[in-house]
Amino acid sequence: MTAPATGRVRRRLTVRGTVQGVGFRPYVHRLAADLALAGFVGNTADGVLIEVEGPADDVDRFCELLARQPPPLATLTAIGTEDLPPTGTPEPFTIRPSTSSAGRTQLPPDTATCADCLRELADPGNRRHRHPFITCTHCGPRFTIATALPYDRAATTMAGFPLCPACAREYTDPADRRFHAQPVACPDCGPRLRLVPAPGSDVRPARDADALAAARALLAAGRIVAVKGLGGYHLACDATDDRAVTRLRARKERGGKAFAVMCPDLATVESIAHLTAHERAALTSPVRPIVLLSPRTPGAGPRPADAVCPGSPHVGVLLPYTPVHTLLFGLPGDPPGPRLLVMTSGNRSGEPIVTDDEEALTRLSGIADAFLAHDRPIACPCDDSVLRVRPDGTTQVLRRSRGFVPRPLTLPVPVRPTLAVGGDLKHALCAADGDRAWFGPHIGDLADLGGLDAARRAEQHLLTLTRVAPETVAADRHPGYHSARWARRRAAGLPARTPVLVQHHHAHIASAMAEHGLDGTAPVIGVAFDGTGYGDDGTVWGGEVLIADYTGHRRFARLAPAPLPGGDAGVANPCRLALARLWAAHLPWAEDLPSVAACTTGELSLLRRQLERDVACVPTSSMGRLFDAVASLAGVCHRAGYEAQAALELQAAAAQAWQADSAAYPFAITDRAGLLDCDPAPVLCALQTDLRRGVPAPVLAARFHRGVARAVAEICRRARTATGLTTVALTGGVFANGLLEQECTALLARDGFVVLCHGEVPPNDGGLALGQLMVAAHRFAPDRPRGPRTVPDSDATE
Repeated sequence: MTAPATGRVRRRLTVRGTVQGVGFRPYVHRLAADLALAGFVGNTADGVLIEVEGPADDVDRFCELLARQPPPLATLTAIGTEDLPPTGTPEPFTIRPSTSSAGRTQLPPDTATCADCLRELADPGNRRHRHPFITCTHCGPRFTIATALPYDRAATTMAGFPLCPACAREYTDPADRRFHAQPVACPDCGPRLRLVPAPGSDVRPARDADALAAARALLAAGRIVAVKGLGGYHLACDATDDRAVTRLRARKERGGKAFAVMCPDLATVESIAHLTAHERAALTSPVRPIVLLSPRTPGAGPRPADAVCPGSPHVGVLLPYTPVHTLLFGLPGDPPGPRLLVMTSGNRSGEPIVTDDEEALTRLSGIADAFLAHDRPIACPCDDSVLRVRPDGTTQVLRRSRGFVPRPLTLPVPVRPTLAVGGDLKHALCAADGDRAWFGPHIGDLADLGGLDAARRAEQHLLTLTRVAPETVAADRHPGYHSARWARRRAAGLPARTPVLVQHHHAHIASAMAEHGLDGTAPVIGVAFDGTGYGDDGTVWGGEVLIADYTGHRRFARLAPAPLPGGDAGVANPCRLALARLWAAHLPWAEDLPSVAACTTGELSLLRRQLERDVACVPTSSMGRLFDAVASLAGVCHRAGYEAQAALELQAAAAQAWQADSAAYPFAITDRAGLLDCDPAPVLCALQTDLRRGVPAPVLAARFHRGVARAVAEICRRARTATGLTTVALTGGVFANGLLEQECTALLARDGFVVLCHGEVPPNDGGLALGQLMVAAHRFAPDRPRGPRTVPDSDATE
């Protein structure tokens, strides 16, 4: 509403979006003061309420600047305006105390230390010089310290730290950068650091600056230090010290999985990895994620130890995002310390990240030599986010957590209040109401009680901060999933009573559709490739092409199934998967094959009997398991110490020959009563022929990758002929493989398809919950207009 050009007016604005904890109120105060306007601004649980009064032109100018130039961390989703009668009182513009309501606002994610705070941290003349918890309205913890809304200090884990007089003056001064910065503190009012020795350790306890200095010295001496961060503990060691890294790997029971490396600055990053402008932007963004980079041939600078990322096609790199990280590397004048740090989640492999100090002493005992802790509680676990940057500059988030959570996603259609619990691996919740959905932080594996407890804490925290009151719960259809059992218990007290159970790959495809804003009125060709998903026929799916919308799916094509000896337990042995694939293709186990040579005589005999008698051999169409099998057949990896190890090492090998070889192994695609079978038998034959000709493993790997991409393109062409559909969604954990995704996208785009690839929502099971809730929302929305039904409803409500 626009006021007349002259006269005095009063206007009320209701601003929604990410407007709390980002310096929005002081920004509004300064803007109003500059224009000499009267009125007030205040937080509510529904957003920010503003009333401004003054000359009409100045009020219009205020509204224009508010919408066009918000503070850096603010995101405005709606501004409601209402004209009010002017009071005529020339009172100064004020900031009112926060109030509560039944509405909803958006809390910002945790953000990295800003440049202003870093300058103060290094300034000997500043009273926050070397203060490990320096922060302001433009940076620092938000989500991980918030306990309720509105976002005020009393509703954070900073409530137990009374402000000293100096901090209180800054906190209440609208002109100050720390005005209403809820985590604001200084050396006089806390929080405080302490170094705690591990039980039986020779480390001496220390506090504050001495604790940091001692931790730096321990790291330089090759010791392992558990460092309390924003969303949990990290385990840190000198990344250039092979013995320290190997020790950490063994104690954490990490297997061969790559560690993330923290570098002090971009110059150091460029000494260990190739870095594009887009990757540089991702590394330095307020999110400060782990970015997967191509390693550089070692040069004159610091070099990560070989044990940091053995066999991986990437090195995961991040920059410091808290003052503690910066101080661990040291300020000018400090004694030399490590130039590269392993910074990995503070847990044993398979367990959730540790957040509690007492729990850290128990769960990380035997791993860390000392604990660099502090007394600010963590309200919710929140691990580091992980992403990769594509050649075109777009990003693919592989783990959506710190820096992203709880940033909302806009849904293409409004939904009823719904909670989706995701899967058992890479677990992440998703809650939605109306046209907004919020992911919870990455929790990881739900295989044990600790994982389930962490998931319940994350659920309570997410629902408290988003104010979603679920009416129904969605989960995976796998009968053995812990998450599905949890969903049954959770749904019992809700109006729907029972959860909506969604087929795994249907959820993957629905997730991609929702991320790209598809309303579901037309289905897509969904290519869902992953390791394991419970299929409609009770077998293990994972190489699927489905015709799907939100209301249902139809299986159009699959990877030809093969036995999975030992079920999930057999995944650790790619050599056995390779032999099972050969057996399914009626190909001999020749003694010159690497997979045969990797097995003992007894193992071969037992495996043959198991396959012949069909004992504990669940059929699987998993593309992830085919990648594992080919990795063994090519001699790349025979035993896997962590999930997807064989596939990652196969990708790393393929990258070495990608530019030098363009051949592709052929799949046989046959129609079996309306279902296309994509048979890899010709691939296995051609690979064996090349292997015996002495073709190197990188070329074998590259030809396999290209063969899979060409098979995808051919199946999609046939799907288009059969259905008229031209939109393809590439989803599932296999599409975290950049080479495969890039090749599939190029071939499909060349054929005229619209290709949907994941961006901010992970393609793996970390994005599963979004698809689950979209399917559930459509199940319970009979009044919603729908397009013509083109696929059968293949999911079930229990």
